[in-house]
Amino acid sequence: MAALHFIYYSLLSLALLVFTLNKILFRKTSSLNIPPCPPTIPIIGNLHHLKSPFHRSFHALSQTYGHIFSLWIGSQLVVVVSSQTLAQQCFTKYDIVLANRARNLVGKHLFYDCTSLGCSSYGDHWRNLRRIATTEILSTHRINSFAETRKDETLRVIKNLVEQTCTEFTRVKLRPWLSKISFNSMMRMISGKRYYGDDDSGNDVADTEEAMKFRETIAEILSLIGASKVVDFFPLLRWFDFDGLEKRLKRVNKSADKFLQGLIDEHRNGEHNKKTMIGNLLTQQKLQPQYYSDIIIKGLIQVPSIFV
Repeated sequence: MAALHFIYYSLLSLALLVFTLNKILFRKTSSLNIPPCPPTIPIIGNLHHLKSPFHRSFHALSQTYGHIFSLWIGSQLVVVVSSQTLAQQCFTKYDIVLANRARNLVGKHLFYDCTSLGCSSYGDHWRNLRRIATTEILSTHRINSFAETRKDETLRVIKNLVEQTCTEFTRVKLRPWLSKISFNSMMRMISGKRYYGDDDSGNDVADTEEAMKFRETIAEILSLIGASKVVDFFPLLRWFDFDGLEKRLKRVNKSADKFLQGLIDEHRNGEHNKKTMIGNLLTQQKLQPQYYSDIIIKGLIQVPSIFV
């Protein structure tokens, strides 16, 4: 009898917990003034409506709920637009309304608490980052000033390919070579150093240990940001960190931040890299320190160094 009472009260407690979580996570959609939403299930939201291939599931839902409808993916609200006209309006007429980005675990730990240009929400901070990126990093003058760098990296790769294929036909995987051009070109523009090469030799190549550490850090960052994380949709799972994701993110963030800060400190204490992006940003830091803090500079050089 005692065991039956325990089971009864346990089930009752679980039901109350689920009901409470459902109220918290999936608030009444009418109060949020959002598009129509299919019925939700506690905890998982509308995941039961989604089956592979997803585009067919979205199409089927649009037949019932219209060309614009809402879904709860766990605790995250998602709006699906299946009309070309409405999609165009999302990027033109209503672009500011939809400009904010959802906060997630990767943005928190890898992108300075979602303050980098790629994941910052619309507002004064984002507008300042955009201004800096437009005028100091991506301006026509700035891009043209590094034309010789990009040309040099391209010629290096062509030379290596010729050496490997000049005697006979050889099968070549182009993706590693294209990645090498992109990363080396970008890092030379940012810091004046190369980090990818056959033997890490050359006058302008970072030392072997630094280059290896950089490549390892980039590879791990790309593996961590390559897919959506379950904890972003089910925040309760963060309490347990079953797969050690948050621990990995914190470790990689520490390594990446140390590397980026090292590049900044090297430029700040040296006189040989004034033409790099970091050198230019540090020059602006002396004039407007409130807009060019080290964290802002690290966030600005971090995105192109990862997503080249």
